[in-house]
Amino acid sequence: MTMGRIDILLAKKEKKTWERVLLSPLHLLSLPYGVGVRLRTLLFGLGLLRSKRLPCPVISVGNLTAGGTGKTPLVMWIAKVLAEKGVPVAILTRGYKRKKASGPLLSDGKSVFLSQEESGDEPYLMAQLLRQIPILVGKDRFRNGQLALAKFGVRAVVLDDGFQHLPLRRDLDIVLIDASLGFGDGHLLPRGILREPLSHLRRAHLFLLTKVEDRKACKPLETQLQNIHPVPIFHSHFEPVGFVGPRGEEDLRVLQRKRMITLSGVGNPGYFSSLLNKIGINVIREIIYPDHHVYTAKDVTSLAVHMKEADGIVTTEKDMVKLEGLEIARLPVWALRIRLKIWEEEEFLKTILRIFSEDRVGGIEIQK
Repeated sequence: MTMGRIDILLAKKEKKTWERVLLSPLHLLSLPYGVGVRLRTLLFGLGLLRSKRLPCPVISVGNLTAGGTGKTPLVMWIAKVLAEKGVPVAILTRGYKRKKASGPLLSDGKSVFLSQEESGDEPYLMAQLLRQIPILVGKDRFRNGQLALAKFGVRAVVLDDGFQHLPLRRDLDIVLIDASLGFGDGHLLPRGILREPLSHLRRAHLFLLTKVEDRKACKPLETQLQNIHPVPIFHSHFEPVGFVGPRGEEDLRVLQRKRMITLSGVGNPGYFSSLLNKIGINVIREIIYPDHHVYTAKDVTSLAVHMKEADGIVTTEKDMVKLEGLEIARLPVWALRIRLKIWEEEEFLKTILRIFSEDRVGGIEIQK
């Protein structure tokens, strides 16, 4: 049973009196947060706050909850598929917790121009893994989209973590939902995990359930979604495909039956550990930091203390890029490489490509 699954079961339990007392301040903070979110959405809906449109298809990948649902792998998957189909595409991302940079251009598809600190962990990882796909970071995604159109001649953009970015109109809104977590206890931040009320799911064009191991177990969640907004529901999971280790790319078998320490600063660390267990790794200790944690030399030193009992450390690719420059190379560290697998891949792809049949696209010819 993963950590995520335990969280779900706890959330469904009737809370004790002392728990309700402790949560009451967070509940009070959730009220003004909810008012603000609803008011902002209403103002955009009425046109009092303006949404701008780019002269090309915009595909948004986002979610309704705090924490990792797998947005980055899907953004990369969509961008690569479009590029393979002959559609020049760029990725627009905010760059969470990044430092101020000289400009928004992270990558032109050939070179990387910003550091991990200037771009954020997930955008930097995308820049390292993607080729021929420009990536721009910054809050003003409309301006960055205009720059991508002018500088690279792109014919489509993929908006990373875009469901809440209402200033930019989109042609396809994909909402990801972690099937192992659902919507928690249904409360808004900071008491719960919801970034918006469930009713706001009506803005979505389709749902993609992630981390699906058993489709039958998703039926209650699917019913809930269909009652809110009856749009297509797709399913996906993540497959471990290899490691990036001290000797570069390595096979999954290299760490089988090894005694490993896990290091992660992701939204659902329990799911990461479950993937390692599936491929036969003996996880003897889990070191967990908050999502988007900025690692320090002190963190690396604390890792070395535990190495007497372990054969090495295994982390995520997202965490590995943040460990660069911290003398992590002196420790035996591997990063797990995963691949997004969409169960209904053909139909999912058809849904994406359908938006390119619109007249305003200008006659993009999609390669078979």
